[in-house]
Amino acid sequence: QYSPESVAGADGEIDPTEITFPGCSCGSGSCAAPECSCLSRGDNYSGQCLRGTEQHGFSRPVFECNALCRCSESCQNRLVQRGLQLRLQVFRTRGKGWGVRTLEFIPRGRFVCEYAGEVLGVAEARRRIQAQSPEDSNYILAVREHLHDGRVLETFVDPTHIGNVGRFLNHSCEPNLLMVPVRVHSMVPRLALFAATDISAGEELCYDYSGRFHNSPGTSREHKPVEEKNRPRKPCYCGSRTCAAFLPWDSSLFSTP
Repeated sequence: QYSPESVAGADGEIDPTEITFPGCSCGSGSCAAPECSCLSRGDNYSGQCLRGTEQHGFSRPVFECNALCRCSESCQNRLVQRGLQLRLQVFRTRGKGWGVRTLEFIPRGRFVCEYAGEVLGVAEARRRIQAQSPEDSNYILAVREHLHDGRVLETFVDPTHIGNVGRFLNHSCEPNLLMVPVRVHSMVPRLALFAATDISAGEELCYDYSGRFHNSPGTSREHKPVEEKNRPRKPCYCGSRTCAAFLPWDSSLFSTP
């Protein structure tokens, strides 16, 4: 089932559409820092592009204006919530199954699409992934945000049955997309993919499933052994010069808490 944005999972534990953030009181059509309370958390956009995509440090948190804000729908701080604006095409790749390519040039920093699906609690995410066989495709994405005080925020999105074009994006060890958690109405993030570099028309769109890109080493829970608990790692066919030979592996959801 197609959905342009994430929905509450079957477990009903998390509702990504719930509005819990207060809105800004800006009366103008477009908000500006430092007057806007939303932009006080960070002025992240320049037109339709994300600032800082040329940097290689920690990703900054992004907060957009929301439904309770007094600014107009054309506010510069409303980007991901407007949804897909580019012409993308799902196509059959050689050796990697389905993939996604762009039909137009995409400049660095431009918002491309969202990775949308059912937002699950950790218990349901673990139940679903443990029910899979080694031959099943695994679409469940676990995003972990490391806070300055040592806490880790976890978000689990499963587009297996409900999702959008993001579910067809392949992994690459040298990706041209960057995933950034973007918050609009609440602390439940929207998993937004931005262009990490200029992308030519006809080029396949890929991102790093492990989150290594644009994050410091050691923040992912990826395991290195080729096999663990009789579950063989799946080979990577990205073909990049720095290919790690296997797709990223995280065993935390396969283990008992």
